[in-house]
Amino acid sequence: MLEGSFAVFLGMRWQPCSILFVAVVVGAAIGSGQSSNQPRWWSKYEYLSKHGPSGNGLCGPSVAAGANTDASNECGPQSETYIAIDPSSPTRLAGGSNEIFRLPMRGYASTGGATWIGVDLPLPPAQGANGMRFGSDPSLAFDSGGNLFYSYIVVFFGNGNGVNGTEMAVARSGDGGHTYPAVTYFSASTGSDHFNDKPMITTDTNPASPFRDHVYVSWDAASGGSSGGGIRVARSSDHGQTFNTVRADNPSGPGRAIGAVPFTGPNGELYVAWNDYKASSIMINKSLDGGATWGTPVTIASQHIGFDIAIPAQFSRRALVYPACDADRSASARRGTLFCSWMDLNGSTTDIYVSSSTDQGSTWSAPMLIADQLGVPVDRFNHWLAVDPINGDVNVSFYDTRNDTTGSRYMADIYFTKLPASASTWLTPNVRVSTQSSNEHDCAGVYPCTAIDYGNQYGDYAGLASYGGVSYPFWTDSSHNTINAPGCRTNLAMEEVFSAPVN
Repeated sequence: MLEGSFAVFLGMRWQPCSILFVAVVVGAAIGSGQSSNQPRWWSKYEYLSKHGPSGNGLCGPSVAAGANTDASNECGPQSETYIAIDPSSPTRLAGGSNEIFRLPMRGYASTGGATWIGVDLPLPPAQGANGMRFGSDPSLAFDSGGNLFYSYIVVFFGNGNGVNGTEMAVARSGDGGHTYPAVTYFSASTGSDHFNDKPMITTDTNPASPFRDHVYVSWDAASGGSSGGGIRVARSSDHGQTFNTVRADNPSGPGRAIGAVPFTGPNGELYVAWNDYKASSIMINKSLDGGATWGTPVTIASQHIGFDIAIPAQFSRRALVYPACDADRSASARRGTLFCSWMDLNGSTTDIYVSSSTDQGSTWSAPMLIADQLGVPVDRFNHWLAVDPINGDVNVSFYDTRNDTTGSRYMADIYFTKLPASASTWLTPNVRVSTQSSNEHDCAGVYPCTAIDYGNQYGDYAGLASYGGVSYPFWTDSSHNTINAPGCRTNLAMEEVFSAPVN
């Protein structure tokens, strides 16, 4: 649905499931990158404010792409992916991604991961005459009863009048993500004190927890001051119908943080970790009463990048520094141990580090590298970490440029490694998951090509979920040139959502 004067612009024709371009130069940047004073959805805002939405998302079913599955198979680019597994029915998978040319969030659902369906998430009405709104920043979690929760932000903006505000959204599904009949909106802001950014969701599925099936969302109040900023955590004890919000970092200090991720321990402990980019530190805090009150933040590790960093594998969007964390809730010998991963410099390139805690986050081990050290420059970025709740394996996926033989570090693949519950060392060599490399830098003058840039590239993260010895990386991929959905323009690379099982 298009609002106001965006229904027709620049003489473009609107057709379902097709992509129509006005003077698009392949490989040219539309976005201008990100900075610590811009929310991470800024590139999407810039594109939609200039061009309006395109297409309706009603494209073809997922298709096999070698050993990978193109889960989205949709006209137009998608980015920033997330995936969850239903613990009550582990073959049931649900995912989400950003849409770049369109307004809503995109949801995906699958039984077994071989084929996927796609749906649009609800949005509230726009604000004001000629107003528009869009969704951004997906994350998903199932509770112990198979109810699915999908969190995202809604950004409101006017026709040429800038951003009107943001609010949080949590959509609920009772059928594994095929439909989302109910949405709760909360924590609305006009932007005068902060912008809501980077929400992540989790549920407490632990049988021994007094807060079982509580729903938690954490996010950063970007550009906030002492009253409006900081790390926020919303908790729900009524299956996502209502949320109460508190601040989890220093409540008297300014908010200078990004990438807040919530996770639970085996007895209902609630943790939130984030990147304090002002202090260049990965931080964590905990709550032992279901998120009502919080302790004093603890430093997991220092990092040397700050907010984000320009890397060759992304033409205009910078790679974000954020933690991805989980707790061992299995019956393994490491039950209760916390693990966090993050990106940092390793010499002149970026790499993925992991640290662990055996005392509920009070102290942390020295950071260690988990990817293969190859003796040549390689960038790693957009990682995710998931602890298997059944066998206790610690699993990590990440983008890796080792297969770019030109030395330019433009080409990237998804790789996977794990720390088995019975081992003390990480799996090496790492497993290459993507069967073809993506190029989000340039086309080098070649058409058709596998490179494309609409300002978002891969987004800020790529999903991973693990259960019962099987992991599912869920990532943005631009290697699949021919889009098989009806009406799509072919031989033009599009960022698609890919998935594959890894044992």
